[in-house]
Amino acid sequence: TRKPDTMNVVQEIRRINQNELQLGLTSTASWHDEYKDSAYIFIGGLPFELTEGDVICVFSQYGEIVNINLVRDKESGKSKGYGFLQYEDQRSTILAVDNLNGTKLLGRVLRVDHVKNYRQPKQGGSDELPSERVMNAAPQPISSEPDRGTNSSEKKQQEDDDTLMLKAGIDPEDPMAEYYLKKYKRRMKRKEKQERSGGQSHDNKRQRHRRSHHKSTQKHREKAHSRSPSQQARSLSPA
Repeated sequence: TRKPDTMNVVQEIRRINQNELQLGLTSTASWHDEYKDSAYIFIGGLPFELTEGDVICVFSQYGEIVNINLVRDKESGKSKGYGFLQYEDQRSTILAVDNLNGTKLLGRVLRVDHVKNYRQPKQGGSDELPSERVMNAAPQPISSEPDRGTNSSEKKQQEDDDTLMLKAGIDPEDPMAEYYLKKYKRRMKRKEKQERSGGQSHDNKRQRHRRSHHKSTQKHREKAHSRSPSQQARSLSPA
């Protein structure tokens, strides 16, 4: 079967929505009602440079987002320009489809549509599907009690990580921030190791030069002491 053209799908969704507005259909008679049990939407036509955090910023205007799957290339890690997003409230999907389908974002036309039966991807290279729903974009509840489990060293580590993120230009709100931070730390460690090895080799060369100069001076002195008094006098007398 031929894959439907993106623009045709976008235009068809617009046409259906326009017809429903003209007919004044209720929510139960709307085509959206078919997807009332799914809080997921499909997003196509995404600019390739957008991160998960960027997509959340665009789509969160229509509701709280609890999960996002921006499909990436397994080898390069680059975005393929499409993904799936879950809202906390299913009604948010209707707003997103009606308002964002067909809009232009950084020169690309978005295709936003409902997803009836979405299966979350396998986690961590496992062959089994996750037993529980992954909520990688859900906001964390704020506890009113002080965090007794966090000691000073952990707080210091968090402060250091925040500083590194700022230095590396990583958005702390990006769901991939931890992954980018780990890559940055590995890169910095390699750089420091190369600098140390380069400095050590320079110091070793300088020490070898000093030892060589010391040996040469020592040999010259020993040779001078081994001469007889008459030889030393002849070497000092004018020609």
